[in-house]
Amino acid sequence: MGTVNYRTIELASNYKPKLSEPYMCPEQLAYFYHVLNSQREELISERDDVLNAVRLADKTEAAGVGDDSDNAAYNQDITMDLRMSERNNKLLQKIDAALERISNGTYGFSVVSGEEIGIKRMMARPLATMTVEEQEEYESRKN
Repeated sequence: MGTVNYRTIELASNYKPKLSEPYMCPEQLAYFYHVLNSQREELISERDDVLNAVRLADKTEAAGVGDDSDNAAYNQDITMDLRMSERNNKLLQKIDAALERISNGTYGFSVVSGEEIGIKRMMARPLATMTVEEQEEYESRKN
């Protein structure tokens, strides 16, 4: 009997990881894999929308459409979209790192101590890389 591949598991639509299950069993990994991939696809779609808006703004400005006030407001919107896109790109990198941890069997375990992060924390923050205590200590040292 081989190991179960979390990528091919069909989960019930209402499945949520339970404390009674073995920690990071294939079903839990499948759940987090799907959650993270869904977030990833949404961010990529948003990034594509921003790129299309920037291209449209360039074409509109080049064509001389709109007055100075319209162009200033539009440019401000584009600047905000680009900032959001930059933030989303950082989030995409974190999602990709989490997916890599799922793939290599380290997802759900602290990068500091190797301890279980805990299913409740992973449900609340699927990108968590440290236990609550380690995160709090890290934050207090940072400030």
